[in-house]
Formats: sequence, C-alpha cells, structure tokens
Amino acid sequence: MFARLFAPTIEVSAHCDLPCGVYDPAQARYEAESIKAIIGKVADNDDPDFRTRAILIKEERSQIVKHHLTVLWTDYFKAPHFEKYPQLHTLINEACKLASGTGTKATFDAEKADQLLAKIDEIAEIFWETKKA
Repeated sequence: MFARLFAPTIEVSAHCDLPCGVYDPAQARYEAESIKAIIGKVADNDDPDFRTRAILIKEERSQIVKHHLTVLWTDYFKAPHFEKYPQLHTLINEACKLASGTGTKATFDAEKADQLLAKIDEIAEIFWETKKA
C-alpha cells in the first residue's frame, strides 16, 4: 500500500540533480583568467602577506575551474557528444590536470595558466557546437 502511495505518477529525466540548463565554459575561463592575473601580480610583489593571500586565492580559483569543468563533463556532455568529439574526455581530463596539483594550483607558472586557458577554449568550441545541434 505504501509503495503505491509513494510511487511516482509520471516518469521524468534530467541531466543533473536540478535541471537548471545553465551551462557555460566561460565560468571556468573567468576563473582561469583570474589565476593568470594572480600569477602575474605575484611575480612583481615580494610582500609575504600579499603572496600568501595570492597563493590561497589561486588555489581556490584552480579548484573552482576544476569544478566547472567537471560539471560540464558529467552533467552537460552526453554520450552523443563524446561519440562526435572523441577527444573530449581527454581534453577535459587534461584541463582538470592543468588546474590541479601539477598545474596552476601548485605553481606560479604562467605557461601552465596559458595552457589551461587554451584547453578551456577548445572545450568551449565543442560546447558551442553542441548547442547549435
């Protein structure tokens, strides 16, 4: 009896927990641009307090980049996208690694930030192609 009472009356499906439909790789790009700017400012500043704050903010922004990329990877992109763009899994994985402990999260390497921005741009190009379909 309880099973019938709590059984769903209609079947629904969504690509995430709460289907907001708001996805945009620009979210990751904004954070990556912030990382690049921080790297540039730290190079010109020897103040230890400033540098400590910059490290914390850069690490936080790197984690946010990974979050936004992972949301695209797991919630937005679907099997047909990965079939049409077989490089997409690798591309997102490489971008996440560039925002991780071997990339912008752990270094002040401007080249890593540039590489991250380039990967995000590649992901964005694919993303916008999928939105046209």
